[in-house]
Amino acid sequence: MPQYITDIDVSVNEAEQHQLRKHGFTQVHVNLNPEGKGNTIYLWYKTSDCPAITRIQFSFTDKMKEGLVTEGYHKVDKNLNTGNSGSPIYLWFYKGSSQYDVPIVELDLSTDAGADATKVQPLWERLPCDLNRRAGGNWIYLWVKRETQTYICDINATLNSSSDANLFRQGYIRMDEDTNRDAGGAYVFLWYRQATDSQKAIKDLQVSTDQESKESYENQNYEKMETNLNEGTLGTPVYLYYKKNECSKDPIKMITLILDPTAVLPYINAGVEVVEKNLNEGNSGFREYLCFN
Repeated sequence: MPQYITDIDVSVNEAEQHQLRKHGFTQVHVNLNPEGKGNTIYLWYKTSDCPAITRIQFSFTDKMKEGLVTEGYHKVDKNLNTGNSGSPIYLWFYKGSSQYDVPIVELDLSTDAGADATKVQPLWERLPCDLNRRAGGNWIYLWVKRETQTYICDINATLNSSSDANLFRQGYIRMDEDTNRDAGGAYVFLWYRQATDSQKAIKDLQVSTDQESKESYENQNYEKMETNLNEGTLGTPVYLYYKKNECSKDPIKMITLILDPTAVLPYINAGVEVVEKNLNEGNSGFREYLCFN
């Protein structure tokens, strides 16, 4: 029988490390609180032939938790920023059995832009929540490897948490970074759904930040997502466009967000498509870029 990731936990001190090791957990050897900022924190996992974990989410606000609770996600009740002033980040996981749920078989962490880009490989996907969020220091991202290759088949966006539970129920994965980060507007999150059938995949993604690019994508028969990714800010309206029937493009396997400005060039050099249009165009929020592979 194949071995899947079937349990995940977090240690925030040496005593918890000892207990998790005693109970058969494997440590991911990256301190989530580097540079002496707060507790020494490690991610741990267990593999078996039990039902697999198929989705991992993070929360850093109370509103982000609501849909996860409603849909029965398991919360690892350890703040990944314990002992520092960063966002209180919690990991959640789910064992799904729908057509959109594919077992996770491996976990890894990246801690710098160069290593982050080189991890873009078949079967792997990068979750866009910085596990060092607002704590300073390295950008830390969790990567998950699936049993079989998946493709991005649907994409969505939300302006608040009211539809979170419904989207989780439909098999969507929330991209746990606000596209309006520090811009003063609504909390806007992108979502995606995966399929193992490449024929269902989205082939291209584009972003409009002005009227000219909006008209261009519409004239090229791109589908427009109606949610303004800059909603509630003083910035330019920003819209996401996608296309499935693009024969010249490969099926998209992974999408994520880049907030670290030093990561853009390594990602491009690694062959990743970086849409170099700022999702916070026209405001003072973080420069954010959508990228896909």
